[in-house]
Parts: sequence; structure tokens; C-alpha cells
Amino acid sequence: MTRYVALLRGVNVGGVNMKMADVASAFTTLDLNNVKTVLASGNVLFDSPLPAAELKPRIEEALSERFGYQAWVHVLDLDVIRRVIADFPFDAEKEGWHPYVIFTLDPLLAAELLSLQPTLDPVVESIRGGDGVIYWTVERGNTLGSAFSKETARSKHKATTTTRNLRTLQKLVT
Repeated sequence: MTRYVALLRGVNVGGVNMKMADVASAFTTLDLNNVKTVLASGNVLFDSPLPAAELKPRIEEALSERFGYQAWVHVLDLDVIRRVIADFPFDAEKEGWHPYVIFTLDPLLAAELLSLQPTLDPVVESIRGGDGVIYWTVERGNTLGSAFSKETARSKHKATTTTRNLRTLQKLVT
């Protein structure tokens, strides 16, 4: 059995509202074990003997059918999450700043996003690439209005990216 986390994109923001108890129930009906939700932002821990690549479409289909929305999820084992946390390249405790990780499934779109680094104002935000992720740090108060945030919010990124605060990821592995 592998301990996984499913990171649901766009849950309880932008009109896609669901109770985490209902989400956990949907996962349980897929014969996934030890299902636990963490926070209300679409983080589901579970155990399965199946590979992540097989779980992803099953979970997306179940969520889409049950909740009536286009579900996009990232399914990662907890060792991947631990590595992502350990590799965070910025000062995660910098006063007045948020530490984020953007999980990416499309290397071409990730490269496109990373190409924005020279255009970003380092007084406001910075990005760096990682293995399947983009690390992002942004000054508090600028998260939604920053240049990078506006780019990642574009619809072409919906199916292949999801963002989590580093603190949320730390809660998933404890």
C-alpha cells in the first residue's frame, strides 16, 4: 500500500463548493483506504496499492460525476510531497511573505511559466523551477494581484496546475 495525497484543483474557491466529508465519501466508494481530508481546500490522504497514474482518472471521474464539475487532481505519494517541501528554495519563514508550490503536469506550460522570472519584480515575488513543481514566494497582499498570479490563473493552466501553501503541504506529511 502506498500513502497518497490527491490535490484537488479549485475546490471551495470560484464557485466549486463541497463539504470535505462528502469528498471523503466519494474516495471511499473507490475502494481507497484510510481516507482523510486535510483543510477545506481539497487535500485528501488515502492508501491504495494502485499506481498514481491509474488513480488520477478514476478520482477525477468520480468527483466530476458526484459533484457536477470538471475535476482536476494531482495524485502524489507522500515521499514526493516530503521532497518538494525539503527542496523549497526560498525562506519559507520570511516575515510578510507567502511560500507556495505550484504542481505542474505539463512540462511545456511549466517552462512557459518559468520563463516569466526575468519579468517579475523581486520586491514582490520570485519563482524557481523544481521537479514537477514551480516554487513561488510572494509578498503578503500581492498574492492575487501579482503578475505571476495573474498568469497562473489563466484558463489554459486549469487542467495541469494546482497551488498549495507550503504550510498546507507540511500538514499533509505530519
